[in-house]
Formats: sequence, C-alpha cells, structure tokens
Amino acid sequence: MDAHRPFADRREAGRALAASLRHLADRPALLVMGLPRGGVPVAHEVARALHAPLAACIVRKLGVPGHEEVAMGALASGGAEVLDAERIRRLHINESQIREVRRREAAELARREALYLGPRGAPPVRGRTVIAVDDGVATGATLHAALLALRGQAPAWLVAAAPVGAPDAARACAARATRWSARGSRRTSAPWARPMSISRPPPTRR
Repeated sequence: MDAHRPFADRREAGRALAASLRHLADRPALLVMGLPRGGVPVAHEVARALHAPLAACIVRKLGVPGHEEVAMGALASGGAEVLDAERIRRLHINESQIREVRRREAAELARREALYLGPRGAPPVRGRTVIAVDDGVATGATLHAALLALRGQAPAWLVAAAPVGAPDAARACAARATRWSARGSRRTSAPWARPMSISRPPPTRR
C-alpha cells in the first residue's frame, strides 16, 4: 500500500495494520481486542487476517466540559483511568467537573459493557498475547486507559496497534505496551485519522 495515500475506510486501515502484525498469526493464545466503536471494524480485519478471536475492550473518553470531543482523560473496564493533568490545569477544569464527567461516562461504560460483552463478560486475558486495536491515536487517552486495564490482567504479551496517530500520543501508548505497531498515511480525508510518523518502536523492558 502507498504510505502517502489515505485509507478509504476503517476496513482498509485494518487490513494494512494486519500486514504489520502477520508475524503473530496463528498463535494459539492470541486475542485481538477492539476499542468500540471505531476500533472494532479495524480489529475485525486484524483478527480475520491473523486467525484470532475478536473481543471488545470497553473504554470511554472523558471529554472536556463544553467541548466533549476533546479528551481530558479516559475510563476503561475494570476501573482503569487516565487523566491529562496538563490539559486539565490549562483549561481550569475543577474536581467537581471531573467527577460529573466521570460519573456520566462510568454509567455509559457499564451500559456498553452489557451491550458488547453480555452476561459472560470479557474473555480471559491472563497468559495470552493480546493485541489492543484502536482506529487512531489523537491524544492517546482511550488506548492508554485500555492498556492499563489489560496490563492489570497479566497478559503474557500486550501489543498496542492503530493504523494512524499522532507521534507523541503513540509514543506514550507504546510505553504502556510490550510492543507498538502502526501503519500510517501522511494525509487523509477520514475524520478519525491522524498522521503517523513512527512505526514499531522497540519493545519496552518490564
């Protein structure tokens, strides 16, 4: 694929991402987890290409009050939380506002857990190779929260993967995973995509 051409949609982005993860194909303990909603169609293509089961990893962005599209943090299943202290300070967001956003998004997180996971809940992660897939990394808050939640469940290997993203946010997420994998396009017409200039930094040591 031409790295300069934007992805047509999330499915194409997922197929491109899967190509960078093909060395993990057919591992017996492999699990691909997509972050709803945008990460799930990307993860579907990855799981299909790698012959792996697919599950959802539920995460909710904590939006800036009055500008909810801008993340000041994120919540993930299991109680993992990430807050952008610098953005919170710069925008003068107080603790009361954070609590209200957290309360609202925690309720939505529970609703989505029931919708996506049902009574059986998420599949076990301990001892498995887990690929956490999002459709892009802008601030990195949602993927960061997902990685924190998954690391707490003791996977043998945790891979963070996204087709596109902002370099600084991608590096921050890479520090939370055993390995990072990405495929980027330099320009895009898709509203969910961001330019990516790094691809697979070396794994961090635990």
